[in-house]
Amino acid sequence: MTSSTPLAYDVFVADPIAQNVTDLVPNGDRRMFSPLSITLVHGERDAVLVDPPLTSEQAEAVGDWVESTGKNLTHIFATHGHGDHWFTAGILAERFGAEVVASEGTIKEMHRNVSIRPQFWDRLFPGQIPDAPVTAVTVPDNRFSLEGHELVIVEVGHSDTDETSVLHVPDLDLVVAGDVVYNGVHQYLAESKNGGRDAWRKAIDTVEGLRPRRIVTGHKNKALDDDATRALAETRLYLDTVDELLDRNDDALSFFHAMLERFPDRLNPGALWGGAVALYA
Repeated sequence: MTSSTPLAYDVFVADPIAQNVTDLVPNGDRRMFSPLSITLVHGERDAVLVDPPLTSEQAEAVGDWVESTGKNLTHIFATHGHGDHWFTAGILAERFGAEVVASEGTIKEMHRNVSIRPQFWDRLFPGQIPDAPVTAVTVPDNRFSLEGHELVIVEVGHSDTDETSVLHVPDLDLVVAGDVVYNGVHQYLAESKNGGRDAWRKAIDTVEGLRPRRIVTGHKNKALDDDATRALAETRLYLDTVDELLDRNDDALSFFHAMLERFPDRLNPGALWGGAVALYA
């Protein structure tokens, strides 16, 4: 079944929040978590939410935003297993009576993030994250519909973590890309060793092959648009520059400063510093 009712999308960008870390980033910044992009794809009556946020406070704001649209939320989709893209799926699903869906690989990574939650997520954000059992289910052929329009879950493998996927909305020429593509924010590099960046490039190639005109990235500077060509090119350039500067620098600190010199306008240098430490460990 197809629909003549057009789709549209809107993006809620949750501003950076402070981490429970006393050490400053080498440039003097406080340790922050990157802004989070939450996407609402909607038709005349119904809507699908992509990548619900991390904390209970963020979820309340996102829920109020969804409610203000007057749309009936049918599905909540998570692009990958990092907790900042799904830990509040359960409370939002309960609020709106929606079903949580993800790829099979993402569901496995959700369980892994639950297992590391006490020593990682809850240490960074004590008391801020709700109870988050894994309730996501797969959908047949990785496809579901919104008012007769097909939405396609495309599995792309490793990007900034394992078993990632994107949501392709062909009738909007849109890809909601999670962390496969970044937009004006320092990229998370801690899981990019041992061939991870090459795998990430292949994931970007897969997204580009969908020929989107617009890409919503999991972490974006809200002052920037969603132009697909620019976001793809800038994400690739960042990875290429990482490879170049890793060869030229002997320690995490010099690498960090060299990357900041190349990308002075990207948000959240703390994410870069965390990646630099991991890459040189």
